Amino acid sequence: MLEDIALQNVLVALAVTTGAGLATGLGGLLVFTTKSPNARMLAFGLAFAGGAMVYVSLSEILNKSIASFTGVYGEAQGFSYGTLAFLSGVMLIVLIDRMIPNPHERLEADDPFFREHNREYIKRVGLLTALAITAHNFPEGLATFFATLEDPRVGLPLAFAIAIHNIPEGIAIAVPVYYATGNKRYAFVACLLSGLAEPVGAIIGYALLAPYLSESMFGALFGVIAGVMVFLALDELLPAAKRYAKGHETVYGLVTGMGALAISLMLFKW
Repeated sequence: MLEDIALQNVLVALAVTTGAGLATGLGGLLVFTTKSPNARMLAFGLAFAGGAMVYVSLSEILNKSIASFTGVYGEAQGFSYGTLAFLSGVMLIVLIDRMIPNPHERLEADDPFFREHNREYIKRVGLLTALAITAHNFPEGLATFFATLEDPRVGLPLAFAIAIHNIPEGIAIAVPVYYATGNKRYAFVACLLSGLAEPVGAIIGYALLAPYLSESMFGALFGVIAGVMVFLALDELLPAAKRYAKGHETVYGLVTGMGALAISLMLFKW
C-alpha cells in the first residue's frame, strides 16, 4: 500500500497535523489579548471537541480499522482485531497518562496556586506542564496524520476537534510561564514548541512505520487511534468542560459537536 501513497498526500497530512498543533499557540495568544476567558464559551468549545472526537472515532476511524482487517482476515477476525486494536489504544494512552500525568486542568488563571507560590517554583511547574502536554501531543499528532493520510474526509474534522482541544492547553502553558517570567514572547514560544510535538510525532511515526504500511498495519493504526481519541475526549475534554460550565454548556457542546461531525461527514460523502 505504501507505493500508493503520493508525496503530496503525505505533505497534506503533515500540514493538517501542524495546523492542529499550532492551535496551542492560539491559546497562548488568548492569555495576552483577553482580560478574562469566557468560561461558558470555553466549556462549550471543549465539549464540542469532545463530542466531535468521540463521534468520528466510533463512527469512522474504528470502522476503517475493522474494514482494513476484514479485507485481510475476513469478517469475524476483522471485527475482533479491530476491537482489540481499539482497546490497545485505550490502554496505551492510559499508560502514558499514568507515567506522565497531564496537569493542565489544575493550572487555571484564578487558582490560589498562583498567589501562594514564588515565581521560581511557578516557572518550574510551567516547564513541567509544557513537557507533560508535549508528551500527550505525540499520540494526537500520530492520530491526525494517519487519519488524514488515509482519508482527508476523516482527518480534517479530527484535526479541527484536536485544534479546539489544544487551545486551552496553550492557555495552561502560557499562564504559569508568563506569570513567572513576565515575558509574553517566552510564554508564546513555549506554547508553539509544545504544539509542534504533534507534527514531530507524526514525522517520527511515519518514518518508523512507513516500511511496514499495509492493510493490517492501517487496521492496527486506526484501531489504536480510535481508542486514544475516545479516551482523551472522555478523560480530558468533557471533565474540563464540566468544570467551566455554568449550566448545560457541556451537553449542548457535546451534541453539537457530534451533530456537526455527522453533517460534515455526510456532506463529504456526496
